[in-house]
Amino acid sequence: MPRSAQFHSSEDARRIAKRRLPWMVFDYIDGAAGEEHGAKLNCQAIQDIRFRPRVLVDVSKRDYSVELFGEVKGAPYGITPMGMCNLSAPDADLMLAGLAAKHSIPTCVSTVASTPLETMLEAADGNAWFQLYFSDDGTGALKLVERAKHAGYDVLVLTVDVPEVGRRPRELRYGFKMPFRIGPRQFIDFALHPHWSLATLFGGQPQLANFDGKDYVFDRTESRAAADWSYFARLRDAWPGKLVVKGVLDVEDALRLQNAGADAIQIFSHGGRQLDGAPPPILALKAIRDAIDPEYPLFYDTGIRSGEDVVKAYAMGANYVFLGRIMQYAIAAGGSAGLDKLWDILGEEAGLTLAQVGKTNFAQLNEVVANELE
Repeated sequence: MPRSAQFHSSEDARRIAKRRLPWMVFDYIDGAAGEEHGAKLNCQAIQDIRFRPRVLVDVSKRDYSVELFGEVKGAPYGITPMGMCNLSAPDADLMLAGLAAKHSIPTCVSTVASTPLETMLEAADGNAWFQLYFSDDGTGALKLVERAKHAGYDVLVLTVDVPEVGRRPRELRYGFKMPFRIGPRQFIDFALHPHWSLATLFGGQPQLANFDGKDYVFDRTESRAAADWSYFARLRDAWPGKLVVKGVLDVEDALRLQNAGADAIQIFSHGGRQLDGAPPPILALKAIRDAIDPEYPLFYDTGIRSGEDVVKAYAMGANYVFLGRIMQYAIAAGGSAGLDKLWDILGEEAGLTLAQVGKTNFAQLNEVVANELE
């Protein structure tokens, strides 16, 4: 039986990934800030949402397509930016790009991707957005903006919730660094996970592929605390395409960003990797949706573990949903076949959920939540 057939949920894939990946790599992908209460609460808040199941509704024909920036997408979810994806398996970035091309969904290419942004856009058949981190005084980041513009990207995603990189104890325990620093602990870790180690040896150690070390050197741990509203204005002036702001949890910030020219806001807490005490983003989504223009695009990304979770995010006000770590779990568990397997699972889960709540598409998901969340 192929490895990809051994899992039937994202949690199954996570368990296999935990077994197959070095401890250092798994904890980089899976870990969160502080004691990880926030990361657990993010998922718990989604789990606590209860639906109103309906009966005797004809749901035999269900439409999973949604509109995103004026284009119809065949699936209600895309791929969020994730740094150094090739840690989960060689060519993981390209697997994600291939999935985006196959299903015409956006894959967001991270500033710290393992594959150059130009290659990713081509591999995704144009279905790629570019994600940007502010750094230093912003000059280097604006060079990347020009590069993305020249490459042909239409959508830029500015991540704003990392003024300082969160303290993640699991990374610290195993000495995670990029590039790798190999000491006795890391050597034992890699030796005990030979399949990953040999694949990485032959595939090449993942690099920060968008930097040559000359014009713009990126340090993932550097402070980005100098970013302010004036920087956002500079970026808005410099970028002619759609500008999405990612990492927003506050109603005031959301309203100000809309007024300042952001084309969409992505509700996101970095998967709990930044602030252990942040509110669950699913609740922030509901609050922002209630406060902002009903036609204004809100995207959601945090704590999604199933197709049912996707439906919950739409019910709470999302216009589109993005998936993160579960994609890396699937790749680590079964490579490209594992990614396809997870895609099929998510589609089946989402479709079954729509049927249970008596809806035939994602635009109908108002009034399907049974409990009032606070």
